[in-house]
Amino acid sequence: MRKMTSKRYWIPILICLAIVAGTAYFYLFASLAKDGKTYYIYIDADDNIDSINARLDTMTTSSGMAAFSMLARHNGYERNIIPGRYAVKPGMGALRLLRNLKNGAQTPLHLTIPSVRTTDKLAAVLGSKLQIDSLELMKELSDPATCARYGLDTLTIACLFIPNTYDVYWTISARELLDRMQKESRAFWKGDRQSKAKAMGMTEVQVMTLASIVDEETANDAEKPMVAQMYLNRLREDMPLQADPTVKFALKQFDLKRIYNVHLSVNSPFNTYRNKGLPPGPIRIPSVSGIDAVLNHAHHDYLYMCAKEDFSGTHNFAKTYEEHLLNAKRYSEALNKRGIK
Repeated sequence: MRKMTSKRYWIPILICLAIVAGTAYFYLFASLAKDGKTYYIYIDADDNIDSINARLDTMTTSSGMAAFSMLARHNGYERNIIPGRYAVKPGMGALRLLRNLKNGAQTPLHLTIPSVRTTDKLAAVLGSKLQIDSLELMKELSDPATCARYGLDTLTIACLFIPNTYDVYWTISARELLDRMQKESRAFWKGDRQSKAKAMGMTEVQVMTLASIVDEETANDAEKPMVAQMYLNRLREDMPLQADPTVKFALKQFDLKRIYNVHLSVNSPFNTYRNKGLPPGPIRIPSVSGIDAVLNHAHHDYLYMCAKEDFSGTHNFAKTYEEHLLNAKRYSEALNKRGIK
């Protein structure tokens, strides 16, 4: 009789415990994210619990949001908000998300350094992807003292950036980013690339400066070693590079379709029609393919090149000025035929 009475009490208790456990699991551990997608919440120093909840509400299920709000309220999260970029992944429950937020366990983002022409454009692009203010980053890039810290100056600071993709935290500071870029640059050059540059009698900055011109001259990776060698031949012969892209950079008129004599007179150290040798710095952040094209340059005796008249993006090369004039005439006629001015 006592056993039957005992069972009568224990069965409801066990059922209640199971219901409580199931409810707790559902609210605390069940997946928060809507639609089985991964979302990212960006929290900065100005955020409070209300703004965070409002943002999370667009990413989470109603039950998950209720659980998170309850946990955050009872754990005093509003007093310990740490800025960052945090993932809300499928399968992640409210308890785990709250732990990540309280511990500052950010999710890194994949930051690709763009091959842009100017440092202000670089600052704008990076500022749009990171918490860094673009004006703050531009101030660092244009500060001689900051540039000197990395062995560069305001005209060569772009050489600090190798256009690869890196995992970084969204909250990285401008100084931390520059330190990271220096570390990545050293790793990039260490070994074969450094040895090849020394064998050519060129510094890393000189290689990147020439690579930036090569990149501007052609988007065809297969042709880049040919273009690199042509400019190396000119440097060896003490001839001016006469690279049209350097004139565009000097003028800051990157959309010019044709370069006329009036453009060639611009007074700038970047104008390689007026100044022999390499310009004082790169005219864009060179691509890895451009850098490697200089280091693995072709071997030929060409001193001149002109865009092909078929507008294929490649070039006709010439050893003599007379041959070059014929190539230039064909290209000029093709431009005129298309009405390109």
